[in-house]
Amino acid sequence: MIKTIIKEVGLQFDTSDKVFSPSAIDKGTSAMLAEVEFFPTDKVLDLGCGYGVVGILAAKMIGEDNVVMCDISEEAIRLAKKNAEYNLVGKVNIVRSNGFEHIRENDFTIILSNPPYHADFSVAKNFIENSFNRLILGGKLLMVTKRFDWYKNKITAVFGGCKVIERDGYFIFIAEKRSDKKPVKKKIQQHLSKKLERKKRKQT
Repeated sequence: MIKTIIKEVGLQFDTSDKVFSPSAIDKGTSAMLAEVEFFPTDKVLDLGCGYGVVGILAAKMIGEDNVVMCDISEEAIRLAKKNAEYNLVGKVNIVRSNGFEHIRENDFTIILSNPPYHADFSVAKNFIENSFNRLILGGKLLMVTKRFDWYKNKITAVFGGCKVIERDGYFIFIAEKRSDKKPVKKKIQQHLSKKLERKKRKQT
């Protein structure tokens, strides 16, 4: 059992060796939570909730009805539901889902995620691309990882930009949905036509 205090809220979590960071709250998750502020008007998605740290904290702060939690792992979902009961937010919506597969809502104000950065980028790619469509205008995606370049480029490509904060060896990416349409990549002509190349060579 992990007992901790986050944002002045006392919490306790049962874990197992089948889920991520079973012996202590992950430092990346803690770094991300340090950069987010929850308001009563928020609707929060804990995307890849594990045993429930982010979503349960949010539910304690802004109410069970304003939070959705999901994970692909059956064990994570079992623990998250158990921990929600432990922390007196047992009515929070906890869904077993591969990414957004079984998430119906598309009116989130905040989506938080600590994707598996030791794997390939396919999970993070799915999370980022689909988060855009599930946020309201002005809504924000917060994602924490130890990798920089790929995440910065991907989030910027989808959201049109992002803020990056480095904390405790992790990068927290914060992207705001500013339009209902994803940015369109401009086609950049990287090579001159052969005719122009010949003309250029003659001039030099």
